[in-house]
Amino acid sequence: MTAQALEQTSRDLPARPIIEREGRSAPGIPVLISGIALILVAAALLIVSGLVSGGAGKIALIVVGILVLIPAELSFHGLTPVVPGEARVVQLFGGYRGTIRAPGLMWVNPFTQRRKVSTRIRNHETSMAKVNDADGNPIEIAAVVVWQVHDTAQAIYAVDDFPKFVAIQTETAVRHIASRYPYTSHGDGQLSLRDNAEEVTQRLSAEIADRVRSAGVTIIESRLTRLSNAPEIAQAMLRQQQASAVVGARQRIVEGAVGMVQLALQRLEEEGVVELDEDRKATMVSNLLVVLCSEQATQPIVNTGTLYQ
Repeated sequence: MTAQALEQTSRDLPARPIIEREGRSAPGIPVLISGIALILVAAALLIVSGLVSGGAGKIALIVVGILVLIPAELSFHGLTPVVPGEARVVQLFGGYRGTIRAPGLMWVNPFTQRRKVSTRIRNHETSMAKVNDADGNPIEIAAVVVWQVHDTAQAIYAVDDFPKFVAIQTETAVRHIASRYPYTSHGDGQLSLRDNAEEVTQRLSAEIADRVRSAGVTIIESRLTRLSNAPEIAQAMLRQQQASAVVGARQRIVEGAVGMVQLALQRLEEEGVVELDEDRKATMVSNLLVVLCSEQATQPIVNTGTLYQ
């Protein structure tokens, strides 16, 4: 393989991801005390140099005092306070040198750059999005996602701006999930956004977690905060839902009425209260169904003649 081909192959290979590791640090309180002591020593040397009249001794005291100030300055410059819920990514000359998570006053290499990264649990709520569901009907949907940084190195070096990255990927996942399922179920066992919210949110969390994994982010949970039909079809969908509810209620009423009629005929036959031929049974069934299925109170008619008049 030629050198040009090797160079092309190396450019095509993806860069090795940077994984978080513990950075080198030391307790900062002893270093702070040492720095204060060095400053006091340097100040004492400079004061004494002002009292000395000799030329060579005075210059020597001034030089020593200045040299003592240099490590004092370096000791102070390396002090890094780390509060709970935050981490410091240590970078030296553009290279990753580890992450400090231990809270307290720590001391690191004074020539390094310490980048602050929050490891607290965060909430992100998406804006209201108008999306077509699986049936092509426009709906309005929004969600909230709870997330946390678990790998500070990936959060800093794998993406440009990890909070913005999480926000964009969350909105993309919400739109994708909304377009995969219908708003309401059609009775064929298919998942729907309104009737299967728990299953849909679990799949939403899994999709968001897969999208933001490269940024070192963990998704704790996600929930739909807004789900409704778009205003332009809200009235039509409401009428459809009302019609479905009326049909379902009518079906239940008819089923109950038929059961009551069957029970009435069975009891009359078993107890021998009255003997009815097939025509009178049909008439009785018709009257009972009218009474039981009617939405308004029926007016009874008293028959003062015989059963057949």
